[in-house]
Amino acid sequence: MNIKPIAVIALSGIAAAAYARASRIECKCPDDHNEAAEIAASGFTLLSDVIPEAIFDIRYYSAYNFVGERINGYEQPAALLTNEAASALKKVSDDLSGKGYMLKIFDAYRPQKAVDHFVKWAENVSDTRMKKIFYPDIDKSLLIKEGYIASTSSHSRGSAVDLTLVDMNTGKELDMGSPFDFFGKISHPDFKGVSEKQYSNRMLLREAMTKQNFMPLNEEWWHFTLHNEPFPVTYFTFPVNENMVK
Repeated sequence: MNIKPIAVIALSGIAAAAYARASRIECKCPDDHNEAAEIAASGFTLLSDVIPEAIFDIRYYSAYNFVGERINGYEQPAALLTNEAASALKKVSDDLSGKGYMLKIFDAYRPQKAVDHFVKWAENVSDTRMKKIFYPDIDKSLLIKEGYIASTSSHSRGSAVDLTLVDMNTGKELDMGSPFDFFGKISHPDFKGVSEKQYSNRMLLREAMTKQNFMPLNEEWWHFTLHNEPFPVTYFTFPVNENMVK
């Protein structure tokens, strides 16, 4: 039997079994833990299976992101979420489709190793290749200090998603006043410097998400985390790969 190594932060007991369930990795645990892992092996799902009508633009698989290269842990341009978060997001999609909008997903589950990549990049202040696009008004040396880059992310718990809306008639993204992953106060959902229409678009997204029990983030209009998420203290590091949930 080939046993794959488990790599996750601060896991023990039930949490370790939960990780094995979510990543479909066998756990070097007593038999009762292995049995529990097999029973609930579908803790995560491929979001495109749940919401096939959504548009997927997984930025951290590409080089078009604030780092300027593919991020560690993104083996495929896929979006994974816990079953609970995916089910709630499907309701958001169904609600908005009736109003003429589609979801566009930028990121969902994010391995801890990807977050570590962000931190390592932020510490290298000489690498500013994407500054003009994503953080033109902020000195890179301040990204960690000012909270733009952190050592952990709710995405690594599997129930957070970054997204925007697309008009079904035009095929274009709604104007939110700032692009995804733009570092600055203009990306705060309640920023007063955007136009009335841009603010209205942000609130359209926010209201649709909060209606289905997602919590917004004060600093990013695109980021939402499921309330009562199933893994509130577990930060996973299995890769973004659809085979992890098949």
